[in-house]
Amino acid sequence: MAAYPTASQIRSTQEQKLQELLQYVGQQSPYYKRLFKEKGIDPSAIRTLEDLTTIPPTQKEHLQQQNEDFLCVAPDKVIEYTATSGTLGSPVTIALTERDLQRLASNEHESFRCAGGSAEDIYQLMLTLDRQFMAGMAYYSGIRKLGAGIIRVGPGVPSLQWETIARLKPTAIVAVPSFIVKLIQYAREHGIDPNASSVRKAICIGENIRNTDFSLNVLGKRITDDWNLHLYSTYASTEMQTAFTECNEGQGGHLQPELVIAELLDDDDSPVADGTPGEITITTLGVEGMPLIRYKTGDMCIAFRGPCACGRHSLRLSPVIGRKKQMIKFKGTTLFAPALFEILHSMDLIREYVAEVSTNEIGTDEVLLYLVPVNDAPETDHKIRAYLQARLRVTPQVKYLLPAEMQQLQFPDGGRKPVRFIDKRGA
Repeated sequence: MAAYPTASQIRSTQEQKLQELLQYVGQQSPYYKRLFKEKGIDPSAIRTLEDLTTIPPTQKEHLQQQNEDFLCVAPDKVIEYTATSGTLGSPVTIALTERDLQRLASNEHESFRCAGGSAEDIYQLMLTLDRQFMAGMAYYSGIRKLGAGIIRVGPGVPSLQWETIARLKPTAIVAVPSFIVKLIQYAREHGIDPNASSVRKAICIGENIRNTDFSLNVLGKRITDDWNLHLYSTYASTEMQTAFTECNEGQGGHLQPELVIAELLDDDDSPVADGTPGEITITTLGVEGMPLIRYKTGDMCIAFRGPCACGRHSLRLSPVIGRKKQMIKFKGTTLFAPALFEILHSMDLIREYVAEVSTNEIGTDEVLLYLVPVNDAPETDHKIRAYLQARLRVTPQVKYLLPAEMQQLQFPDGGRKPVRFIDKRGA
């Protein structure tokens, strides 16, 4: 087993890098210089991880409304402009320097190594590398640093994906889990045996494949029931420029301690107790262009701090329970969007879906599900509605769409990620 840093070594490294970060933003960041002055904060007095709580969290709205004030370098030092996908609002620009790009490559290099990757692997990338998408560029750079092979096929087109797998024989794929389900459906319809292919593992991005106890959820089971793949879950965001990736043990995404500090906060911005869900709040380490301090991601997770069976002592994150702003209170039932998606994934009669939440005339949440069913038979409609009633205990509105209509709803204006949740509350 490899020798990994101990918990005390991790803390020492993070506190040293934190002090370097605070000195840097205190000199270079218009936003944080102003914040420190307004709040009477002396950055040099913050020495420990616990001292971080004296700094107010940075909200997504701050980054959206004062985007340029977070830039710590002259414009001619910026090499790459990336942007968030704008899941919960307008996209945010994140500018990277050459050093940031190298850090990003190192981040994904370590992530792929954590997920059992080596120079002998060949990765088929089933995602976009354009449209200011940081993750696609990060995967590509990390795999190059690993010395493994890369096949850039891009998103969608199951026929091309399978043709490429047959021709170039990749050992691994990087894809959104729900697209892997579509690959399996295509294979079934065209007489392809996925288990006879060269692919043995999948780096899963953008969607949960596990429950909070780390067992495979419905989506993960739908994949592994038909394709004997080792699935690795990941969690990342453009803002943190870092990824949490599972090891072979599949017990949560590992923190990369030299790249980010992670806190889990409650509604009062206080750290939650171990085992309690909290909002992931990150402080980036080693970022030159747009470093962030106590940035609230909006994602709710549980942290695990005990040593992993792989030998690492780094903090691990559970799958995302939900986004804080995507909590739904529907006819006395409270659920997060991922729980609703899990229910929809579990029904073979539903091909695709989008959930829309709005406020009704009495001020409560109303849920409308846009669905593409497998067929338009009345019996299919009856089974879908009965299933939703049984699982949700309440009946949402349902509207059926044609595949082309769903494509337009999921990818408005040519978006790079499928929209699964539309929030019209307060609109």
